[in-house]
Amino acid sequence: MTHTAVTAPAPLTGLRVLDLATLFAGPLAATMLGDFGAEVIKVEHPRRPDPSRGHGPSKNGIGLWWKLLGRNKRTMTLDLSTKGGRTTLLRLAASTDVIIENFRPGTLEKWNLGWEELSAANPRLVLARVTGFGQFGPYAHRPGFGTLAEAMSGFAAITGEPDAPPTLPPFGLADSIAGLATAYAVMTALTARDHTGRGQVVDMAIIEPILTVLGPQPLWYDQLGHVQPRTGNRSQNNAPRNTYRTADGSWVAVSASAQSVAERVMRLVGRPDLTAEPWFTTGAERARHTDVLDEAVGSWIALHTRDEVIAEFEKAEAAVAPIQDVRDVMTDPQYAALDTVTTVDDPELGPLRMQNVLFRLTDTPGGIRWAGRPHGADTDTVLAELGLTEAEITTLRSEGAL
Repeated sequence: MTHTAVTAPAPLTGLRVLDLATLFAGPLAATMLGDFGAEVIKVEHPRRPDPSRGHGPSKNGIGLWWKLLGRNKRTMTLDLSTKGGRTTLLRLAASTDVIIENFRPGTLEKWNLGWEELSAANPRLVLARVTGFGQFGPYAHRPGFGTLAEAMSGFAAITGEPDAPPTLPPFGLADSIAGLATAYAVMTALTARDHTGRGQVVDMAIIEPILTVLGPQPLWYDQLGHVQPRTGNRSQNNAPRNTYRTADGSWVAVSASAQSVAERVMRLVGRPDLTAEPWFTTGAERARHTDVLDEAVGSWIALHTRDEVIAEFEKAEAAVAPIQDVRDVMTDPQYAALDTVTTVDDPELGPLRMQNVLFRLTDTPGGIRWAGRPHGADTDTVLAELGLTEAEITTLRSEGAL
């Protein structure tokens, strides 16, 4: 489906955001805000652009990841460590609602651009500070990346097969979770501003949101001393729950979190007798008999093609999904119906297919106005809107501030 321009007013229209961040949590938060109408200005160093422009595959020398992460953002350059850069940022801050940054703690203060100076320029400003470990504590000044959060939080410890090494995700999981959490935090701070008239600082540590989504591990340990082990694709809380190979060499995932679904699965695979076992009545008890259940489900699935398995499970109202790679995602009829992967026209690369906005609103939907723009493409326009003359812009450029 080709993406069409949104005509209804987006809910965040009128909100101005400066994205000073790089790689990846902070910029993703700004993208989420821009998708729903915020005016986002991406501020990059004149000589060291956001590294996401060079991450992963490129086409015609243009980084494709940036096309996604930089969408709905105008781009300008500014060296904040220079006098001209500092002055210009303070002028921008005066008419801005949100600044998102991910410098190491103390960096903005070193440039005399800390909260004291920024809030003096604009008392209604919300400053979102996204770092690996937060603004204080023994690790605050360490370099922080999502990989470290995936390791520290307990995620890697529970991921992988029981007899295999801890497993890190092959994508920016902790960064992405932190980006979504930052967008939520910003909107919370803006709502508080509606009540108080003043902005505040958002302190987002990437190590924290991923710990939240891992569930009740700390509670289990606190109350029971329970440490969740690695269980591969199995679960300690319910069964059958695993991936199974089909007759045509494909893979499917089965989940039976609900008792009724577990019973329907066993009837489907020809083992209704197992539902009469005393241990079948709870997910935790079924999980203790996973070998028996996996053998029953896996042997049935192994006799059928992927399409047959999906059709029979759907007929039985049992939960199943194919293990899809990106090629399958791009042609999946449910994703197509939702327009989850939409097409955006780009002046540099032509039509681009990328993920659509994160959710649908019935009255004030978001939308993708443009994909990531070239480095510094809007510098002069943004500064002119700020009231700078051509001579002032030329002076800033000659001083290396732009």
